[in-house]
Amino acid sequence: MIHAVVISPVLAVRAGVRALLYPAPQHGDPPIEVIAEAASLEEVDPLPEETDLLVLADDSFSTAALRQLLLPLEGQVALLVLAGDREVIRKVPGLPLRTWGVLALDSTEEELYAAVQALDQGMVVASPVFMEALLEQADLAEASIVQAGETMSGLREPLVEPLTERETQVLQYVALGLANKQIAVQLGISEHTVKFHISSIYAKLGATSRTEAVRLGVQKGLILL
Repeated sequence: MIHAVVISPVLAVRAGVRALLYPAPQHGDPPIEVIAEAASLEEVDPLPEETDLLVLADDSFSTAALRQLLLPLEGQVALLVLAGDREVIRKVPGLPLRTWGVLALDSTEEELYAAVQALDQGMVVASPVFMEALLEQADLAEASIVQAGETMSGLREPLVEPLTERETQVLQYVALGLANKQIAVQLGISEHTVKFHISSIYAKLGATSRTEAVRLGVQKGLILL
């Protein structure tokens, strides 16, 4: 069971998100239960201890207020932001989260449900237009971002050697903006082991930096869903 909290200043949006989160589970996916909803971050402070997912449909949220709300449950909560402004994604990396995602407000039921299930697995989720804004902030404006609706066929060059499951997890945390020490804590491994995995990721992707590894991970479909 995924326990979700929904926040939006618009009642109709909260009701709509709540309705979209309730399709029947598929292929063993855990069901989703909305345990609380509110018009603002302040109204839901403190978050229920059992919160797994925070759905925030508000472009103008305060990063400081959100950080304060998340701190007591640091590393436990996944955040899904539903936004209309592509710059919103720049507020997310660095927050005390288990993982995060950013989708458009007009996302379909299937897209929203798939995103929630992916977040539950610890993956990073973002629509191409939002990830593009994040990569631009990291001076990666040259990155090739596949636009929504375009086929991925032929655009992902196969790796010389595929990433292991652990390396994929490390890469996803790198995309979250976590430092090596934070990744080590999240995965229950040593910081030295994290460095080893990152070196292996660089070699397999042909990257020379963390930002380049994230860009290549996006292009090859290892991060962006």
